[in-house]
Amino acid sequence: MTDRADGPFARRTVLGSLGTGAAIGLAGCLGDFGGDGDDDPDENGDDSHPYEDRMIDHDGGEPLEFTDDQSCAVCNMTPADYPTWQSQLAHENGEGAVFDTPGCLFAYYAVPPVDDPIADAWVTDFETGELIDATEAYFVIVTNEDAVSGETMGINPRPFADREDAVAYLDEWDGEELTEDDIIGLSDVDREIAETYRGGRVPDE
Repeated sequence: MTDRADGPFARRTVLGSLGTGAAIGLAGCLGDFGGDGDDDPDENGDDSHPYEDRMIDHDGGEPLEFTDDQSCAVCNMTPADYPTWQSQLAHENGEGAVFDTPGCLFAYYAVPPVDDPIADAWVTDFETGELIDATEAYFVIVTNEDAVSGETMGINPRPFADREDAVAYLDEWDGEELTEDDIIGLSDVDREIAETYRGGRVPDE
């Protein structure tokens, strides 16, 4: 099995912290909502949900094609630039969102900007690189950023269509001690898990 990242990855070598050498595309994307970015409340005290302005029309049923004019609802990066990580979802009301990574999908899922239920969701399988049904996927919750190099947005959960593939990856992951309890479904994602991946980008509820 090959570990995918946007830069070199040595499975059995613990690398230096990402803070010493951020990958291209990370600049301006790892800040929190309290910084100087576009997600700050405006001068009039506008505290609208930071994800809602990046929502798109999405009827569900089938995934949309990722295009250059779409922005991740969570970090504002372009999902089309990250085909090995990109994800998306659709609400029952015909609105939806796209994401450059499953970590950003988790942040949105934990604190969505609308009350309408999620009708469909898709994530890129870590093993095959194909879009799969995120509601049926198995996610390995890796958390050690020092064990990867150049991964988009820091580090991400590993999505798999088949539980057997998730278990096999878990057995080979040397970045930290994990058990099968660290394989979860999308419905298990809560604020704590989302903050593991996107920290200050998870807004207050």
